[in-house]
Amino acid sequence: MPNSKLTQKEAYKLATDYQFIDSIELGPWTSYSLLYDPKHIGFVLARYKFCAKMFEGMDRVLEVGCGDGIGTPVIGQYVKTVIAIEPETRHIRGNRRRLNKLKNVEFKGLDICKNVPEGQFDAAFSIDVIEHLDKSLNRPFFENQCACLKDDGVCIVGTPNITANKYASPRSRVQHINLYSQESLKKMMSRYFKRVFMFGMNDDVLHTGYAPMCHYIFGMGVGLKSDYVETQKV
Repeated sequence: MPNSKLTQKEAYKLATDYQFIDSIELGPWTSYSLLYDPKHIGFVLARYKFCAKMFEGMDRVLEVGCGDGIGTPVIGQYVKTVIAIEPETRHIRGNRRRLNKLKNVEFKGLDICKNVPEGQFDAAFSIDVIEHLDKSLNRPFFENQCACLKDDGVCIVGTPNITANKYASPRSRVQHINLYSQESLKKMMSRYFKRVFMFGMNDDVLHTGYAPMCHYIFGMGVGLKSDYVETQKV
């Protein structure tokens, strides 16, 4: 029920004063999006929200390729600890400075295709990473994530759909050198995980509709395959 005993001024003060905190600077990539393609920020955050809901209640989650950290706090809102890795040192320095109040998030400079992160994780995820990699890096990209996942861990990979590439901007097309369809991404992830679930996304709407018409795709691998685990132990 509304509190009719409060005046408009009193209600406004109670509801908004606590939000007037020191402003946080945006990262460079997000700043560019805000100036030149602001709707894209909404799409990116929707991708993070999907991952966050899948990981809700988990203890340790690894973000692979966090960029300037725009969506990392969304994951931190749902899990106990986030370790966010990124090979671009300029991003790591900026994230540590701008987002230092996030006590359950740690930013580390690390290239997943070269190194295995320390510790064990309940889940790992990447958003807009794999499409930028040389195809020769696919194997270390997945194997180094699997090496730090628990046997029943979850891995989510989000990437633009290859069928949408003809509609992409020239700037996007030149960067996307390793694109997948739902079918090929599922085949890739099935090498490592017992179950792989596929999702599509158009703008900020997640669905399981007709795969070729999805602008964006997610593969979610659940549980490391026993033969893969045994191979790594040899």
